Amino acid sequence: MKDVSGNYSTLRTAAAAAYVRLAPGCVRLIAENRVEKGNVLETARVAGTIAAKKTSELIPYCHPLPIDEIKLDFKLLEDRVEITSSAFTVWKAGIEMEALTAAAVAALTIYDMVKSLDAGAVIGEIKLVEKTGGKSDLKENFSAPLKVCVLAISNAASSGKREDKAGGIVKEMLAGSPVQVTGYEIVPDDAERIRARLLDWEKAGIDAVFTVGGTGLGGGDVTPEALRGVLTRETPGISEAMRAFGQQRTPYSMFSRSVSGLINKMLVVALPGSSKGVRESLNAILPGVFHAFPMIHGGGAWQEKRAAGKR
Repeated sequence: MKDVSGNYSTLRTAAAAAYVRLAPGCVRLIAENRVEKGNVLETARVAGTIAAKKTSELIPYCHPLPIDEIKLDFKLLEDRVEITSSAFTVWKAGIEMEALTAAAVAALTIYDMVKSLDAGAVIGEIKLVEKTGGKSDLKENFSAPLKVCVLAISNAASSGKREDKAGGIVKEMLAGSPVQVTGYEIVPDDAERIRARLLDWEKAGIDAVFTVGGTGLGGGDVTPEALRGVLTRETPGISEAMRAFGQQRTPYSMFSRSVSGLINKMLVVALPGSSKGVRESLNAILPGVFHAFPMIHGGGAWQEKRAAGKR
C-alpha cells in the first residue's frame, strides 16, 4: 500500500457511473417493480452501499477509510438502467475506488436480479466521472515561478561543524512547487543577522523565505524573536497547521515556537531544524501555502505584472 501518512486530511469526493443494457420489456418490469426477485433498484442501492464500505477488503491496495456518505441513483431509459454513485470522506486518500466499486456492484446486482428475464443483459462502461480534494486541488499556477530563498539558522552549521541537512530537504521538497529557489544561506543563531538577511531579500523582491532552525526551547534559539522584530503582519494559521500536523505524529511538536508572517509582501515561514520536523511541517502546508500570494497581491493584476517582469 502507498504510504499516505505524510498527507493531510481534506474533503474528498468522487462520482462514478455504470449502466446495464437491457431489453425494453425488462426495463418496464423493473420500473413497475414486477421482477420476481424483488425491488431491483433498492436492492442494488443497498448492495452498492455495502460494497463501497468493503472496498479495501476487495481491492488489495486500497486503504480502509471513513466514508461520510455514499449515494446511488438510478435512471431508467428505454434500453438500459444508468447508475451513478457519489462518495464523500474527510481523509488522507481519495475515495474514487469506493465510488467505482459502488457503481460496479450495483450493476452486478441488477444483472443478477434480471438475468433469468433477459439473457442478453450487458453491463456497460464503468467509469470515474469526477473526483475532488487532496493536494492536487490546492496547486497554484503562476505566470512566473515564485522567487524563494532558504535561510538555515544554526551556530554549528554556520561554523562548518555540522552539515545543514534540513535546508537541503526544503529545497528538495519545493522542487515540485511553482517556485524557483534563488538563494540559500546559513547564518548563526543571531537575531540581528537573521533580520538583516530577511530585509535584504525583501528589498531584492523575493516572494517567500523558509527559515530552518532556531524554533525550539534551547537558550540559543532566537528565530521567533528575530522574525517578530521585522514581520509587518503575522499569519498564525500557517504555524498552527504545522504544529497540529506534527502533534498527530509526535507529542514533541508542542515545543515548536514556529512563527510565520509577512515582511510587507514577502512571506516568511519558520521551520524546525530537524530533518523530520522539516518534512512534516512542509507536508502540512504544501502546496496550499502558495495560495497566500494571489491573496497578498490581488490575483490577476499581479499575475499580469509578473508576466511582464514587474514586481
